[in-house]
Amino acid sequence: MRRRCGIDTSILVRLLVAEPEKEFQRCVAELRSLVESENVEILASNQVIGEAYVAVRHHYGVGKKEARTALSQVMQSGLVAPLHGKPVLDALAVTGGPGLFDRLIALDYGTAGVEVLTLDRKMSSLTDVSLLFSTTA
Repeated sequence: MRRRCGIDTSILVRLLVAEPEKEFQRCVAELRSLVESENVEILASNQVIGEAYVAVRHHYGVGKKEARTALSQVMQSGLVAPLHGKPVLDALAVTGGPGLFDRLIALDYGTAGVEVLTLDRKMSSLTDVSLLFSTTA
């Protein structure tokens, strides 16, 4: 069975911002060695993706669109893949309607076969997400 490893937020942020350069280069080299030499599958959970999205926006001043694009590029680089596969890439590509976190939350619950309840009208437009009750009179 192929070895699978999940990364934490610190690794994903390093891959996104490529700073400091020396640590970024070492991170890429180590991951590449695991992937190519040891046939390890490197994965990022929705929680890690969400935390990295916030971190690069808050600490590095990266815009929403740029952060999504960078996450998508890293997730398709061949070094790291999203734990939940293509639906995460699809969530990263969508710019209107419910936000990235709403999409990642719905994806996590959906993967577990759980319907999502929300008070957020935009989020309720997602598949298998329902309004608990309407907050408008």
